[in-house]
Amino acid sequence: MREHQDDNTTGHTLPTRRERLRAFTRLKSQRQLLTAGIAVLGAAALTLGGALWQQDQTPDVVKLGKGVASVDAQPVAALEPTAASPDPTPSASESPIGSGDASYYGSELAGNRTASGEIFDPSRRTAAHRTLPLGSEVRVTNAGNGRSVVVTINDRGPFHGNRVIDLSTAAASAIGLIRSGTGRVSLALLIN
Repeated sequence: MREHQDDNTTGHTLPTRRERLRAFTRLKSQRQLLTAGIAVLGAAALTLGGALWQQDQTPDVVKLGKGVASVDAQPVAALEPTAASPDPTPSASESPIGSGDASYYGSELAGNRTASGEIFDPSRRTAAHRTLPLGSEVRVTNAGNGRSVVVTINDRGPFHGNRVIDLSTAAASAIGLIRSGTGRVSLALLIN
């Protein structure tokens, strides 16, 4: 039997059985490597997807005073005010100090010491601001609904993004920021 057969019409020789077997074996090993690569990529995609899903489930955490803060993970209905309380009326002794985004921090920091030395109580109307003197009173007005609340600055922050103030849960609830977690507000310093 001849190793090579000549194809008289094209002038090419056909591969031997051994050459065809080598090519088949090479293709088979490449297919196995491709299958293993696809399996590894699939496992990596599942791992990354799980990590991203888990990241979406955790609240945004920011450094606040000597602790950390995040949007409270309580049900929204539990934090919304039950009856509309009258908004404090603006005073002639207010000085507008700007506007920006506000967020709130919840009960996970209850009991921690604030920058003013007070113990944080989410049921009090307090807030964190980067530069205002501790003890300052500020009117915070929700630009979306016009509701306002007077808060006492007792901590430093927020140190996340471009937010201008972090409100306690009670203050955020009073102006309707609980559902959205953040919102556009205007600030006015109360002058005594």
